[in-house]
Amino acid sequence: MDREKRSLIVHVVSQFKFNWSILSFKLGYMQKPKWEGGQYEGDENERLDTLRLARELGADYVDLELKVVSDLMEEHQPIRHRDCKLIVSCFIDGMTPSNEDLVQLVGQMQSTGADIIKLVSNSSSITELSGFFYLLSHCQIPLIAYSIGDRGLISQLLGPKFGSILVYGSVEGNPVPGLPTLYSLRQAYGVEYINAETKVFGLISKPVSHSKGHLLHNPTFRYVGYNGIYVPMFVDDLKEFFSVYSSPDFAGFSVGFPYKEAVTDFCDEVQPLAQSIGAVNTIIRRHSDGKLIGYNTDCEASITAIEDAIKVRGCTNGEASLSSPLTGKMFVVVGAGGAGRALAFGAKIRRARVVIFDIDFDRAKSLALAVSGEAQPFEDLVNFQPQKGAILANATTLGMHPNTDRIPVAKATLGDYKLVFDAVYTPRMTTLLKDAEAAGAIVVSGVEMFFRQAVGQFKLFTGEEAPREFMREIILANF
Repeated sequence: MDREKRSLIVHVVSQFKFNWSILSFKLGYMQKPKWEGGQYEGDENERLDTLRLARELGADYVDLELKVVSDLMEEHQPIRHRDCKLIVSCFIDGMTPSNEDLVQLVGQMQSTGADIIKLVSNSSSITELSGFFYLLSHCQIPLIAYSIGDRGLISQLLGPKFGSILVYGSVEGNPVPGLPTLYSLRQAYGVEYINAETKVFGLISKPVSHSKGHLLHNPTFRYVGYNGIYVPMFVDDLKEFFSVYSSPDFAGFSVGFPYKEAVTDFCDEVQPLAQSIGAVNTIIRRHSDGKLIGYNTDCEASITAIEDAIKVRGCTNGEASLSSPLTGKMFVVVGAGGAGRALAFGAKIRRARVVIFDIDFDRAKSLALAVSGEAQPFEDLVNFQPQKGAILANATTLGMHPNTDRIPVAKATLGDYKLVFDAVYTPRMTTLLKDAEAAGAIVVSGVEMFFRQAVGQFKLFTGEEAPREFMREIILANF
């Protein structure tokens, strides 16, 4: 078998549930056929001959589809070979079956004499994965169960917590759609440290591919010895999500685009600042009663990042007596969503004069009314002439990867701003910030806001003070 052509690397753990240690082994594996959710379209007999050869050459495991094993059994052909163990797999096309149907399917697969059972799906919703978690927790035979795609990612990452004995990851430089890389499994997520007691945290967002939160929170959990994992959660329906994942295992969440406002309806309590803002970016499941408590760490994170940048540059112009260098300044916010609301309320608290632009003018007017500010039509932004020394804060996704060449304002006006802040942090230095810096403005990246809000989240997640210097080193290395 040509091992350079293998599209997956597989890691096996010890047979003791939850006692993970990563080891390598020889696996007889070829691409799955189209009818089993794979990409192989070649001759089926040739594919099976290759797997037989792998078995004869000493593969520790051979992965065969349930249909193939059933056909071989009917034809009374040998399935096993000496010490080679059998993985019987099944691809579930369409919606994941009920728990009862999954149990029946496992029983059918177990009757083949499989040493390990593998179930793979392509779930259309993150909530469908709960059936796999249930199965992993109750199955008496070694089991692998996961879903591919963005919505299925947590099934792979949380497999060790619920009892999966194998984790699949793609080889660096040879990505497989829907699978995390081997590097990310070990370095970013630390799957070998996950056990039944691991607390689950994650980003609720749509999409989640831009997120880098796992690169920061997971190493920090390990650094302080906290048994937690932080994962991206591609959520389509908030109500369904919170209904399905209501156990204490799911201990807290970050909230991203587009849910920071809508998620307040699913919190049992919302802290006063977040209530005033009308947006939540952090949720904690309270230990004592399981209630969801909403917080906002974006507000102070963004505003203090802006204030500190002005102070570091010594651009207060003799205003040291004021409580904030933002007091009395025009503060232009582009975007009236969750991040925009946090910025606008932070600016209001600092007694800045807030001007709001949003593509939804009614939304802009509503936020302007809440912060005693002014709303302007979004189409006027390109010709808007700010007061000299104003602050500009972009709270939209304009400029985010992959559409990195877009900016929300006219380039010619950037020189009139004292400082330009961009909530976008992928890329770290957006086109807006590059143009603003070239025009002479102080610039503040969304990475700084991300760092500061993450520090606040870490304390809420763990109850401990965040190791700020360690976290900043990770930010500098990965963002």
